[in-house]
Amino acid sequence: MTAPPGQGPDDGPNDGEKKMTAAGTATSSELLSVVASRELAGRRTVFAGIGLPTLAASLAHLTVAPQLEIVYESGVCGAHPSHLPETIADAVLITGAEAVLSMATLFGSVLQGGHIDVGFLGAAQIDRHGNLNSSVIGDWDRPKVRLPGSGGAMEVMANSGEVFVVMRRHDPRSFMADLDFCTSPGPDRALADGITPRGAGVTRVITDLGILAREGVGEELRLVAVHPGVTVDRVRAATGWDLQVADEVTTVEPPTAAELRLLREDVDPGRVYLR
Repeated sequence: MTAPPGQGPDDGPNDGEKKMTAAGTATSSELLSVVASRELAGRRTVFAGIGLPTLAASLAHLTVAPQLEIVYESGVCGAHPSHLPETIADAVLITGAEAVLSMATLFGSVLQGGHIDVGFLGAAQIDRHGNLNSSVIGDWDRPKVRLPGSGGAMEVMANSGEVFVVMRRHDPRSFMADLDFCTSPGPDRALADGITPRGAGVTRVITDLGILAREGVGEELRLVAVHPGVTVDRVRAATGWDLQVADEVTTVEPPTAAELRLLREDVDPGRVYLR
């Protein structure tokens, strides 16, 4: 199973923090879900993990991407669940789905066939080129924390047209110049090892400070947007490498009342993933 966004030793403690928006206050989960959903505008297929990716994809389906087809690692394509699934194997995903495939068909034909526009991945650590670590924190032989590992993340990274990452916490322990371990190599690292990936790798990283972006091979992540009240200097200080900054850094539009209402009342009224 692909690691949910921000999974790692620091996932969670700041999730209850409130951020002011035009609609009042939004939790960190709500903020990240709304901002990530907007990035799906114009996309046709998304490979979504459980947690924030599901929230973002479900909200996008109701707002900016009504034709979005949501694909889950369990083989469910075009899911139309009556309520949010709690795992990728939740039976609620199957009812009303466009198709249910074997995992071999999903990975071999759908992913490797180039039919996924956006893969949604999470990680404990990320570097300037979008390589991800979801395996260990610390030394491999004696790690401080052992994480779930790759699951299908390597295949999603290599075969999706592009990859979005949502990181709950933006600090130097998560945004590192050198990863403790590389679980999911992006295209730059893959090319250095003689492997030609299909997609662009990580093109968007959404955090509680702003949005980092890159176009693809040969580029570093750069700061392109900040949340209201966040400065460029603050983001640079929270990043473990000399972060590039776009010529024009925009300010992210806060979640609207309509977006928050949909998220809270239609997408996740039971607060399965919203905290």
